Amino acid sequence: MKIDTIKTLGELKAAGYQSKNIKDELRNNLREKIKTGKPVFQGVHGFENTVIPELERAILSRHNINLLGLRGQAKTRLARLMIELLDEYMPIVAGSEINDDPLKPISRFAKDLIAAEGDKTPIQWIHRSERFFEKLATPDVTVADLIGDVDPIKAANLKLSYADDRVIHFGMIPRANRCIFVINELPDLQARIQVALFNILQEGDIQIRGFKLRMPLDMQFVFTANPEDYTNRGSIVTPLKDRIGSQILTHYPETIEIARTITEQEAKLDQIQSDAVYVPSLAKDLLEQIVFEARESEYIDNKSGVSARLSITAYENLLSSAERRALKSGMDKTSVRLSDFMGIIPSITGKVELVYEGEQEGAAVVAQHLIGDAIHTFLPAYFPKIEKLEKQDEKTAYSDLIEWFFAESGFELLDDATDEEYKSILDSITPLSVLIKKYQPKLANEDVYFMKEFVLWALVEYDKLSKDRISQGYQFSDIYRNYINKL
Repeated sequence: MKIDTIKTLGELKAAGYQSKNIKDELRNNLREKIKTGKPVFQGVHGFENTVIPELERAILSRHNINLLGLRGQAKTRLARLMIELLDEYMPIVAGSEINDDPLKPISRFAKDLIAAEGDKTPIQWIHRSERFFEKLATPDVTVADLIGDVDPIKAANLKLSYADDRVIHFGMIPRANRCIFVINELPDLQARIQVALFNILQEGDIQIRGFKLRMPLDMQFVFTANPEDYTNRGSIVTPLKDRIGSQILTHYPETIEIARTITEQEAKLDQIQSDAVYVPSLAKDLLEQIVFEARESEYIDNKSGVSARLSITAYENLLSSAERRALKSGMDKTSVRLSDFMGIIPSITGKVELVYEGEQEGAAVVAQHLIGDAIHTFLPAYFPKIEKLEKQDEKTAYSDLIEWFFAESGFELLDDATDEEYKSILDSITPLSVLIKKYQPKLANEDVYFMKEFVLWALVEYDKLSKDRISQGYQFSDIYRNYINKL
């Protein structure tokens, strides 16, 4: 249908346009996408076999939907992507506040205009990008905001009585007629406001200051909610829950690979930063493992959840730490070091809710614990496992390396060391190079030095070496020598 040639109601009828309920519109377009194998929710990863099939079933069932999940689980992203299931353009009566269907007008304005103009009634076309409305539920939201109120200014200007329904100023929901309307964090909406949604979801009635208007609004509602909110801030009233057709549970990424894909897709990096900083594959995996550790940590409230935004902002901070170091050292390019991970601590501390024990430790200390736990978890995937109990004088894969530190009294890795200085220091530890060649012989050259540093940090986590923060870097030494020095 060539919309640029259809400008009146008569032309719309002549073109054979038929009115379509928004839920049928979503359903029909979804059917076509499924039949042709086209992706429906692009850019959402890890939900292919869980959330997305349930969401597709809900749309096919013409249901209003509640997406229930912890923060940072792509609930709002899913709702916004539903726009792609709408027709590209939709006709409305020109000038209508509530997107009146030219063939099925529901407002007083549209009905009067069509009665007066007939087939000459002007038509306006709305793109699907304009058919998405979103409201964050906050305690200060009123019925007037969502549904509407009497407008005394309009009554005065039009010289109308308050008994005339033309004095009504429509709220967000009527103005979203024939659109997708999302209410985020639904439990935060006061119970009396939730009650006002009952009839809209079921019968299409709206009541404003005593006006009972039979306005069959045509809407697709999508609600989002966090399970934590049910106890901490509010709840969804039972009759409203009963009117929501499908409640779909979201979840966090289940594997490191999926989490990495999301992080790399969402991180906001410019080309200069991407070109200047090389990130080893192990560093990317380690970053995601930190988030996985946070979701299991005894210091963090797992009911609150740990958002996927943590790994995204941490990745941005990680590259910025390396970039800052390169700028200070006068280097054009550099590679991420494990010590750069200390730069992601501000990304962690602001995105986790600590339990009492975590508060006692302190947010920054908890963040360092998480980094250490991730390193501890990853070591056995690359090198022989370090047993808690080892026989005395029994040689292990790490014996030569540990003895080197005992003989050499350790070394320092400075934060702002140039790449040449950094590599030279790590190369001076001969047993470390031997260990890497033996157990990671196929490691890419650009990843070797990160792996060397990783081994040193891992031995600290397994209590085989000591690591101390000095003013401008880290000092690694034999654990017994360090203990004696402290005495």
